[in-house]
Amino acid sequence: MKNNIIFKFVIMSVLLTIFVTALSLYNLRNAGINAAIEKAEAISEAVKSGLTSHMINNTMNQSDTFINSISNMKNVKNLWLSRTELVSKQYGNNAQSSAPKDDIEREVLQTGKMQYELKDSISKTSMRITIPYNAVAEKGIDCMSCHNVEYGSTLGAVSLELDISDLKQLGIETIYSITMMVLVGIVLIIFLVRKILNPYSNLFNDLSSSLKKSTTGNFQQIKLSHGLSGNEEELAKNYNSIMSIFSDTSNDIDKKLKGFIGHKSSNEETNPLIESREIISNLSNLYQFKKEIELDDTKEEIYQRLLQVFVNQFSLKNFTFVEIDMNKEKQTVVAKVGDMFYCKDTIENTPELCRAARTKHDVVSIDYHSSCPYFTKNDKFYYCTNIEISNKIQLVINFVFDTKNELETLKNDITFIRNYINEAAPSIEVKLLMNALKESAFRDGLTGLYNRKFLDEHSKKIVPYAKRENLNIGVLMLDMDHFKAVNDEYGHDIGDKVLKELSRILEESVRESDIVVRYGGEEFIVLLVGITGVEDSLKVANKIRERVRENEVDVYAGAKLKKTISIGLSMFPEDSNTIEGVMKNADIALYEAKSGGRDKVVRFNEEQISSVDLF
Repeated sequence: MKNNIIFKFVIMSVLLTIFVTALSLYNLRNAGINAAIEKAEAISEAVKSGLTSHMINNTMNQSDTFINSISNMKNVKNLWLSRTELVSKQYGNNAQSSAPKDDIEREVLQTGKMQYELKDSISKTSMRITIPYNAVAEKGIDCMSCHNVEYGSTLGAVSLELDISDLKQLGIETIYSITMMVLVGIVLIIFLVRKILNPYSNLFNDLSSSLKKSTTGNFQQIKLSHGLSGNEEELAKNYNSIMSIFSDTSNDIDKKLKGFIGHKSSNEETNPLIESREIISNLSNLYQFKKEIELDDTKEEIYQRLLQVFVNQFSLKNFTFVEIDMNKEKQTVVAKVGDMFYCKDTIENTPELCRAARTKHDVVSIDYHSSCPYFTKNDKFYYCTNIEISNKIQLVINFVFDTKNELETLKNDITFIRNYINEAAPSIEVKLLMNALKESAFRDGLTGLYNRKFLDEHSKKIVPYAKRENLNIGVLMLDMDHFKAVNDEYGHDIGDKVLKELSRILEESVRESDIVVRYGGEEFIVLLVGITGVEDSLKVANKIRERVRENEVDVYAGAKLKKTISIGLSMFPEDSNTIEGVMKNADIALYEAKSGGRDKVVRFNEEQISSVDLF
């Protein structure tokens, strides 16, 4: 600032010096011209007075000496006279005067007004002046007494050439003096200005530097300079006080926010204010996210909301949410974006091998060797993080990137991303618990199969669905043959074991879309949803019957037990357009199978109804 002010002051001083010099030159020139004119007028008056005296005294023959004496005056280079035609006609021409020589004399003789011409060169300056001699009656002299002319007429002119170089030299010397005085004044003023402005300039520079650093979060105080007045020193102290408050507050906010979210800056030069603002913004978004997921009905809605946050806020393009049940060694892809789930085969077949779920630590692409042996793309980069949803379920999120820069960006954001996951985890766990609770109400405690309550609820939905999709449903009613004898001979523990073995065979013998229900005691129902027809239903039923007959159950001391089952089959909507009617028909067919010798599969027909009624 100081140099800028001094520079501007010097420019203004130089301009002022040029202006003063130009004005001085102009004034000196006018003064020189005016001085020359006054001298010429004085000489002209002397010439006119002398010639008039010689004329009155009739001594015109001595006028040459008079004219020559005046011509020899200092600075007079030349002097000559000219007369008008009126005077020449009256007196004729003489040696002292002649007809006009040039246009200047002719104009002066014609107008009766003085004219001059300035002749300037590098070394010399001269001035040509022609002054008229008009007929007047003053100072005791009456020109009309000698000249036969009218009053005011121009009788002649006196022309002089004066050397005014000394005036020019005087002007130049004056200009030099003025210039030097101005320059000396400028130097003195600059010195004084620098001395006066120095503490203020230092204060301004310190303030500018401190403010510039404060934009990066470095709230630096300034040094108190000597020479400041009371107001400026008070300003500096107040500024330092504000910077101290800003610094302490900023650092305190930064530490508490980072401690609150467990975040560490990846760049030491990051402005803590800007970073704190970003943290607060993320916390605000996180709070809104938490409030929204509390209102979601299902865990699927929560996963979709989490997915949207990853896409919209963090610009992630390829990731997969996988639920892994470590007890059942089962995995479920619950949400995904993109098509870059490269460890899909491993997770599907052996989910317990997932490194992130097994170690419960993040698994990240590293240089020169693979941190995860099951990621099969060498030209891609990955980041897997996990969170424990419940005691047995791990949520693994697999991020995949095309470039290493994208991976580094995720590493910087992973703290915030994990915050969203952590906030979602309790809500997901609640939904899982609610589902488990709801599921437990519909599950048989011994076999884990669906119970009769589930069948009653589910049948209300499955019939409209089957009618809408034009599906067949094969209903198998199964009953263990002579099951009471097992309990009587071996006890209820072995009886329960037999029922569990039957449940296992049933689940393994049907599709995932089929429904297996323990209807009560040793009685089971299987709904073959979307089965092609009767023939396929019979094949499934016979497969179950054969596997049960061949299965051996360990009882005690190496003894084996084999059992058989009887099965009744009825088809929806072929046999009835209600699920209750089909189940009743299947029960009738089961009765026929038991009556016919057991270990059989019997298809329902209308004739069976009369035999049951007769019985």
